[in-house]
Amino acid sequence: MGLTVGIIGLPQSGKTTLFNALTRAGAQISGYPTSTVQANRAVVEVPDERLARLAEIFNPRKIVPTTVEFVDVAGLGQASEDTKKQGLSAEFIGHIRNADALAVVVRCFSNPAAPHPAGSVDAERDLNELLTELTLTDLATVEKRVESAGRKAKSGDKKVIEELDFLKRLRDGLSEGKTVADMSFSTPEQAVLRELFLLTMKLRFYVVNVSEDALAEAGTLLAGDAPAPEGGELACVAAVRARARAEGAEVVAVSAKLEAELGELPPEDAAEYLGALGLPELGADRVVQAGYRALNLISFLTAGEDEVRAWTVTRGSKAPVAAGKIHTDFERGFIRAEVVHYDDLMADSGSMKTAREHGHIRLEGKDYVVRDGDIIEFRFNVSR
Repeated sequence: MGLTVGIIGLPQSGKTTLFNALTRAGAQISGYPTSTVQANRAVVEVPDERLARLAEIFNPRKIVPTTVEFVDVAGLGQASEDTKKQGLSAEFIGHIRNADALAVVVRCFSNPAAPHPAGSVDAERDLNELLTELTLTDLATVEKRVESAGRKAKSGDKKVIEELDFLKRLRDGLSEGKTVADMSFSTPEQAVLRELFLLTMKLRFYVVNVSEDALAEAGTLLAGDAPAPEGGELACVAAVRARARAEGAEVVAVSAKLEAELGELPPEDAAEYLGALGLPELGADRVVQAGYRALNLISFLTAGEDEVRAWTVTRGSKAPVAAGKIHTDFERGFIRAEVVHYDDLMADSGSMKTAREHGHIRLEGKDYVVRDGDIIEFRFNVSR
């Protein structure tokens, strides 16, 4: 199950710098707003220290982490007013329409060498502009579908007429400034929505881009309930925190510039520098984790002499569904799952024999709900 995250933000927000930090792809960074609609893409491994520990135990032929594809698109908010009324271009939409989630990069740092296009840092203003452009794009998409359905409805087909009525209500809601996420829909209407690939129905999470000096305090502010400071970077961070909590969205603070610099260092040196700053992990890792949480995903593991591997499933998935991630036959012929949690195995010194003796290895059936960090061996039988 691959995860695709579209990275969006205003020009000079630092999103391409963040993309480079996430992927070490070396995408070109413009020193001024650009009108390009090209996208940078990269598939990166999701860091998971559990895989390395399991590899030491099982000595597999290969280690296979799960992956995330990041798509970095041109900065929003740079079109003319007439163009904005029509929404984003079809080429732009094509880059992110299939994304599972959108990482919205919000600039909270000040840098005279790369001035904010609006002349000042204001998270609320920037987020409103981004959301407006996404909403207008959805409105343009729905308008086209209304025109198409209107022509077909002349045949008198009841199903098409019902769809047209729904599309008009959807159009009216978007025209009032509502996002798709603000509205509620019936099951048949949700089926129509899935065909439209609307941007404001996608899960969003926020990446607050701050200076290196403010990074530690920004992380503390996002994690707690301290009142918003007056002015400066942290006031900007607090504004994003408020927006994210109102939406029930994830939010993480990074210093994209620092991340890019650390990406140029050997892993050991980068870890040492992070430690000196009092930071436990790279911001890039936190962005990936925020994406996983936003999409309600977890990883289960398989381990043996052939390979140690991480697999991605939706939280709450039962054992047969997890088995199907490996092979459809595993789900179709599921019998039971032999499960030991990673933490229990490590508590047993990494010994499967000891884990079994301590009762940490269990046989689970079809109703077992898989947990993050479960190490599973599936047993199945497919009748011919």
